[in-house]
Amino acid sequence: MIEALRTPEERFENLPGYAFRAHYLTHDNGLRMHYLDEGKHGGKTFLCLHGQPTWSYLYRRMIPLLTAAGHRVVAPDLFGFGKSDKPRDEAVYSFDFHRDSLIALVRGLNLHDVVLVVQDWGGLLGLTIPKKMPERFVGLVVMNTTLATGDQPLTQGFLDWRAWNNKNPDMAIAKLMKRSCPHLTDAEAAAYDAPYPDASYKAGVRRFPNLVADSPDAPGAENARRARDFWMNDWKGTSLMAIGMTDPVLGPPVMQALHRQIKNCPAPLELADAGHFVQEWGERVAEAALARF
Repeated sequence: MIEALRTPEERFENLPGYAFRAHYLTHDNGLRMHYLDEGKHGGKTFLCLHGQPTWSYLYRRMIPLLTAAGHRVVAPDLFGFGKSDKPRDEAVYSFDFHRDSLIALVRGLNLHDVVLVVQDWGGLLGLTIPKKMPERFVGLVVMNTTLATGDQPLTQGFLDWRAWNNKNPDMAIAKLMKRSCPHLTDAEAAAYDAPYPDASYKAGVRRFPNLVADSPDAPGAENARRARDFWMNDWKGTSLMAIGMTDPVLGPPVMQALHRQIKNCPAPLELADAGHFVQEWGERVAEAALARF
């Protein structure tokens, strides 16, 4: 069994905009994954995947619009994030560890008619999943993210972010979110710190930038290349791309390249005032998704 920390539940009390019921799935490795499961089971299922350093709180602006339209929303917290268990050992956190846990969630909940909603690491991981089980996925909503294929140079913006991340092992997450999303209230920004009583809970947060494939033989790179081929040649679903235009790391140039790799993806929704964490401007994305699907 994997040694892990579990954030005390009182840390999550009275978070603004997050009055959702908690659900948990215990995986074969003994770790407990938290997920939100809102709305009706009769429509499509929007599977909403977050990245670093966020958690399912990031989707609180989108969930009410999607469920009000008659759809189901499932939003997990990756291991090391949110209300999910947090392995102490950074070496536990690998590309395959995270990807396998998401595949297990999809299978464990037996999700079908899925619209995959991804951003940041939610995309690096999530975009590799439909090729494994294409019969379950009917749509894609993709926000600032990429496929880490290892055969393209990493951008300077990402290299700078990785260097900063490695110099700040106890990342001040609330300050980062407030700087990236100036419209957040202090209480909303603080909610992003809720899962982490101290730095020992942040092993998963620290690990992610160093998992991005930077060579063709890096872990996850082959999976990403196969996913690229799938999205370019075999994808049969409906897609929507939304771009936070002020993102310095995974902004317009990266997203335009990804757009060319998604078959039949229409012109992107460009959010001029949005940054990397597009879901914090997510009402417009949810409205566009409902119109599209």
